[in-house]
Amino acid sequence: MADDPPEDEPVEDDPLALANRTGLPDALRVLLAEYPRDLWTSHRNFDGLTRFWLERHLGFRQLMDGLQGRTRVFLDRPGDPRAEAQQVHRMASALIQHLQGHHQIEDQHYFPVLAAAETRLERGFDILDADHHALDAQLHALAEATNGYLRALIDGPGSHDAAGAFEARLSGFERLLDRHLSDEEDLVVPVILHHAPRL
Repeated sequence: MADDPPEDEPVEDDPLALANRTGLPDALRVLLAEYPRDLWTSHRNFDGLTRFWLERHLGFRQLMDGLQGRTRVFLDRPGDPRAEAQQVHRMASALIQHLQGHHQIEDQHYFPVLAAAETRLERGFDILDADHHALDAQLHALAEATNGYLRALIDGPGSHDAAGAFEARLSGFERLLDRHLSDEEDLVVPVILHHAPRL
């Protein structure tokens, strides 16, 4: 029908869309039931690559926490705006660039290999791929918000209001990022632990 959205456009009321999702459906958590989080690091197939991948996720969360924390401190007790601009630029640039590179590697290499190894969870990797597209748009918006905040910090007037707007943007992005990272871990790590000898 003419009123149907194109296939490549997300449907806003899709319960599995990143903005709507509260977790993966049970059908995609079957391996997580066999390999719960509290057993991951002690499993014989938990190797350096899996540890490194989870550490990357932890690094993204720490960058988010750091950006949010220092922006909230600036809102409460404004300090040197130029020094703040330098730190925000460094942290936001690292977050955006590293996330984009991480997602490209996952989409081009890891997800196809893992989906082929565990075909019953292929839909889960499609969801994670869709998340990456949604997060890419959010990263562009975050970059624009960061640039606006940096301009306000350097120009001086309006930096407090800009900090509030930036903190609100960070909070919205953090919610989406944490949902994606958590669901990705719940899907990917059990697949690796289950299939590691054959990957």
